[in-house]
Amino acid sequence: MSERLTTRWVVLDIEGTLTPTSQVHVVLYDYARPRLGPWIDEHPEDPRVTEAVEAVRAEGGLAADAGTEEIVRVLHSWMDADKKAPPLKTLQGLIWEQGYARGELTSEYFPDVVPALESWRSSGLSLAVFSSGSVAGQIASFSNTTEGDLRPFFRHHFDTVNAGPKREAASYHAIAQGLGDPLPSEILFLSDVPAELDAAKTAGWQVVGLARPGEPFAAADFGLHRTVASFAELEILLK
Repeated sequence: MSERLTTRWVVLDIEGTLTPTSQVHVVLYDYARPRLGPWIDEHPEDPRVTEAVEAVRAEGGLAADAGTEEIVRVLHSWMDADKKAPPLKTLQGLIWEQGYARGELTSEYFPDVVPALESWRSSGLSLAVFSSGSVAGQIASFSNTTEGDLRPFFRHHFDTVNAGPKREAASYHAIAQGLGDPLPSEILFLSDVPAELDAAKTAGWQVVGLARPGEPFAAADFGLHRTVASFAELEILLK
């Protein structure tokens, strides 16, 4: 039996919701890891890189003149801990953007994802993304996929820089403003992380948890949140 909801906006998490966690933690992390140092050294004039480097020094407790080797050591430790640090996400996003553009990276999605996106868009729903990965990384990941270019599906992209931490209600208020201030009840958030659903619910949004088999949060406690194992179990209509 499907879950029926009405909304105007569908906001989607990526990792564990649209793509297998392994797509990020194995494929993308392994691609970015050896390229962080060279990227920093090869882009000394890029303000996005210099700002990220300064932030790593500050957040990592490094000296103001700490070199690339020390900076990369901090970045790698954050990757190992899966820390959602904005400067790390910025640098990873730039590296992934180039990887997708060169055809060296291709995103794979759960089989129910693209049919659901097509159905929702054809129903008149508006789609957006909220991920800890940078906006640049998000857009790049949708540009080269096994299902083609998925960028046209999404009207807005949000990350921890332009919205805020994913487990804080204030971030969802910020996203609502970015969407044009619809009523909170006219926004539906889909994520595999219960704490993110809690924050969105606190902001007044509708929420549904994704407990996909084999994923890290498959057996998590989603509390009172509606939970499904696939988008195929959802019927989402325009409000």
